[in-house]
Amino acid sequence: MSMGIAVSKKHGKAFKRNRIKRLIRASFDNTCKTLNRNYSVIVLPRVAEEYSYSAFEQSFLSCFKKVNACAKN
Repeated sequence: MSMGIAVSKKHGKAFKRNRIKRLIRASFDNTCKTLNRNYSVIVLPRVAEEYSYSAFEQSFLSCFKKVNACAKN
């Protein structure tokens, strides 16, 4: 499983971008186990007022659920 993260300067200063990347990495590590196969994932977060671990985790879970469903077909 491999992942790439791209966080633009639109998200704020470096400390905020680094925090976003840390949250994404942590949530990805906990949710990637739900994938049935190995994939390469590129993450481009949307600009938001506040970023949370649970929001990223829910996004990954819903995305991975769709990927697993498509892989069965």
